[in-house]
Amino acid sequence: MPVAKEQIRQIISENNLNSVADVYDLLRDSFKDILQELMEAELDVTLGYGKNRKGDLETDNKRNGHSPKNLKSQYGEFQIDVPRDRNGEFEPKLIPKYQRDISGIEEKVISLYARGMGTRDIHDQLNDLYGIELSQKWSARSRTKSSHRERNGNPAH
Repeated sequence: MPVAKEQIRQIISENNLNSVADVYDLLRDSFKDILQELMEAELDVTLGYGKNRKGDLETDNKRNGHSPKNLKSQYGEFQIDVPRDRNGEFEPKLIPKYQRDISGIEEKVISLYARGMGTRDIHDQLNDLYGIELSQKWSARSRTKSSHRERNGNPAH
């Protein structure tokens, strides 16, 4: 679902956007938030349950905090917090271990998201462009996180 003009006006007023630099900062921060949510969804799939939703699931692997990772993109440098698991089995596919330069990916993700594409469509595009293969569970989990955030009035920025 594309962003309506009213939503754009609200974003401008809420974020005090007065220059192109302010817009780039907002895009960078939005991209960072989207990446963070996608990484969390990847770990959910790896562990088989969402954060604080383990329930009666029997597993010897659990969440184990986050590790900071500095990334370089066309919007500048920023840090994300890569989720970890206790057994060290989590291998992120969106941003693989040791990859630091993600130039080009962010423009595609933001433009697809702004056009109203769901995470499944974004996943397909990432797969076509960069060979990143993420599971259908990952796509479903990402959509759930995104819908929950939007229902609570907290868009991805």
